[in-house]
Amino acid sequence: MAGPDLLRLYLDHRQLALEVSLYLIVPLLALGIFLWWRAADGKSLFHKYDVVSLNVQLGNVGNVTLKPNNEDIQIAHRIWTELMTRKAAQRIDIEHDVIIEIYNSWYALFGRVRQLISDIPGHLLRKEESTQKLVLIATQTLNEGLRPHLTRWNARFRHWYDNCPPKMKEDCPQDCQKQFPQYAELIADMMSVNEQLIQYANELEKIVKGSSK
Repeated sequence: MAGPDLLRLYLDHRQLALEVSLYLIVPLLALGIFLWWRAADGKSLFHKYDVVSLNVQLGNVGNVTLKPNNEDIQIAHRIWTELMTRKAAQRIDIEHDVIIEIYNSWYALFGRVRQLISDIPGHLLRKEESTQKLVLIATQTLNEGLRPHLTRWNARFRHWYDNCPPKMKEDCPQDCQKQFPQYAELIADMMSVNEQLIQYANELEKIVKGSSK
């Protein structure tokens, strides 16, 4: 035996009519009441978590407090993942790492984080203060933290490195790069940025894990 029609669309005196069964209306009303109650109780889909206190050194961001929502946590986790899986939030080993490879990783990081920022839904950017703060942090760390080092050293070092004897680069690029005239100054600046990237990743992890310490 067939059950009742939940929805029925038919012509009534040449007019299109829609008939909705009580079997459908009651669950919809119950769902609406439940969602309203969840929102009133502060547990909606945009539920906000406890306040997180950050202190970001990169880009001179400084102290920031925010109350993240679900989307903020996902954004923070994506940026944190980009930092941790590249030669950014991993400590540089100046005896074994190759500067060109570090710069390739940092350049890719810059582009990837910029893309993550541009993918944030517009309604969050307009209405959610926590999301606005997260975007400001991400933008400032790129433009005032990572960009100055890349602007100063990346092209200059690449131009010098490209003109090094190929055999020297093939035999031991680590020894080759040490011949750069401003090697000590470059490395000191690079290590400083690296430490700040590591610290930035640690601060983002507070948002992901819900720790304000």
